[in-house]
Amino acid sequence: MTTQTITIAPLQDEADAVAFRTLNEAWITEHFALEDADRAVLADPQRAIVDQGGTVLIAHAGEQRVGCVALLRVGDGLAELVKMSVAPEARGSGIGRMLMTAVIDHAREQGLTKLMLESNRSLTPAVRLYESVGFRHVPASAHAPTPYSRADVFMDLDLV
Repeated sequence: MTTQTITIAPLQDEADAVAFRTLNEAWITEHFALEDADRAVLADPQRAIVDQGGTVLIAHAGEQRVGCVALLRVGDGLAELVKMSVAPEARGSGIGRMLMTAVIDHAREQGLTKLMLESNRSLTPAVRLYESVGFRHVPASAHAPTPYSRADVFMDLDLV
């Protein structure tokens, strides 16, 4: 990928929603299988995330959408970091870290006090990124039952 300025902005249009779906479907089907919970969020991120008080952020390199991440509100002051993905051709260029920084900053601006996430130990670069920005491993019992059979890593980040 050529060196371009990366901008990160909230979900704005149908093209962003399509990119959110396709970026996530690509990594999920590369490593796992799409599950019902994936389909529900990816089919309509505006309804499933934004209209519920959450946020979808899209990373742009010029006109190309190269990454995404979302915050799904799950309680008072609490959101789950979900559906983070970087396009294969853009991986290793720092876009994942930029998305993490942007989403954590956004969460703080929204007054959230805690973020949580679920991942899988086979996604080593992602888990290392989460650890590097302060997420800590917690037992599965610290989270509500997961809708994802692939989830075997559970992490939290206190924002206060």
